[in-house]
Amino acid sequence: MPITNVFAQVNELKKNIVNLSVDELKSAQADGRDLLLVDLREIQERVDLGAIPGSKHVPRGMLEFWADPSSPYYRDWFTEDQRIIVYCAGGGRSVLATLALKDMGFTDVAHLEEGFKGWNDAGEPVEDVKGSAGWGRIEKS
Repeated sequence: MPITNVFAQVNELKKNIVNLSVDELKSAQADGRDLLLVDLREIQERVDLGAIPGSKHVPRGMLEFWADPSSPYYRDWFTEDQRIIVYCAGGGRSVLATLALKDMGFTDVAHLEEGFKGWNDAGEPVEDVKGSAGWGRIEKS
């Protein structure tokens, strides 16, 4: 059996979720509703490239553990009654994460279809998180 093309699979899965453009994310941020913006990228990506202002870093591998109130890893900024918007670098990991959160029972979940790259390419503000990340690269001399 051949390996499934992950990009084709992600494109098919997009049909089952809310896909937001950069402008739609900006509107969601401006509407004053309780919103959790989740950056799924690895810490290295976040430190090297910056982040969408106001986002919380949740590594993709920890998402379900941090979002589950019964988990010892639970983060209390995940609540059932808020809107959750996730993003990654280019919109692939965030599709899978959106579906995972929906499967867990979160009802108002979307992803930034263009990812951080789309946000950055649109000239939107980027937060420098180097000082607050608790992680940094060791430069080789």
